[in-house]
Amino acid sequence: MWWLVLPGLLIWLCILLLPWRPWSAREQLDPEPGGASDLSAVTVLIPARNEAESIVDTLAGLVHQGSGLKMILIDDQSTDATAVIAGKMDLDSLTILPGTDLPPGWSGKLWALQQGLQQTQSEYLLLLDADIELLPGTITALMNKIASGPYQLVSLMARLRMESFWEKLLMPAFIFFFKLLYPFAISNSPSRWAAAAAGGCMLLRREALLEVGGFESLKGALIDDCALARRFKDNGFRTWIGLSRSALSRRRYETLETIVEMVSRTAFTQLHYSAALLALCTLLMTAAFLLPLAGFFAAQSVPAALACLALMCASYTPTLRYYELNPAWSMMLPLVGLLYLQMTWNSAYRHWRGAGASWKERTYSRKNH
Repeated sequence: MWWLVLPGLLIWLCILLLPWRPWSAREQLDPEPGGASDLSAVTVLIPARNEAESIVDTLAGLVHQGSGLKMILIDDQSTDATAVIAGKMDLDSLTILPGTDLPPGWSGKLWALQQGLQQTQSEYLLLLDADIELLPGTITALMNKIASGPYQLVSLMARLRMESFWEKLLMPAFIFFFKLLYPFAISNSPSRWAAAAAGGCMLLRREALLEVGGFESLKGALIDDCALARRFKDNGFRTWIGLSRSALSRRRYETLETIVEMVSRTAFTQLHYSAALLALCTLLMTAAFLLPLAGFFAAQSVPAALACLALMCASYTPTLRYYELNPAWSMMLPLVGLLYLQMTWNSAYRHWRGAGASWKERTYSRKNH
């Protein structure tokens, strides 16, 4: 039975040998020690819908970034106290903009950003999710990065919360699989083969955004960050994405159910709602994760299964080390891969029965992709 393990062995060997090294954590950005910067050229747009639990941390993190920073919180018709709590912080640099009704064809986040964009004149815009706290110096580091090369958009993959068992098991793998699907090295190059961005923390040049059509050009997109990066690269602009330990997501995913819900919301959208791509994904993940596990049940295939597991762990360990987690978690990757495959099928099933993607009491149909 050793030959059943061979496809997985080849998959993980190829991943490790790819010249753009999608498994590595070399693309990263964190603040350097230094004084506060003048950030008067930056306006932060914060779309917020029912974010009362995290909005204080988000705004407090911005207060310590530097002088002159302007903030616009777009309250996307929250039913909790998001706007009230933000207003009680009494920040002179903060404008709270009540969001209007969602027009047909728009996703909630992009409509909120569009309303905020109309209130700005700054050279740079920082698009920041309402659950992300930035450590001091993060915006300065982003400004230095965008100035260091011919970049019009730079973004940080926020450090997801990794405290509960399920968060430690599944959230590092979420980032690992994203990097395999959208190799950072290629996305950061002039090549248009890959275009990726992390919408939770994204700094861009306002003029470039308007040149590619603004948020209206992708108004229905559910995976709006990568769609925006694609628009930038298709228009000849350069983008950059990297890991960070200074952009901290405060959103909790303490149970398996909450993570399943998060992944299932857009997993099939990533596959462009294609049954053929779903079948290919299933074939690859079965070969990469399930067959190596089956190899441990036949004596003659155990050496090949062990070799496959070693390659798997070697590719995943850099991500775990970057987030200061025990490398022993890499031994769980076969199970993690199968869980993510199940979530992808769950996403496809939801789509086929017409449920659509749901987020913050809103449901989006296939046209929002």
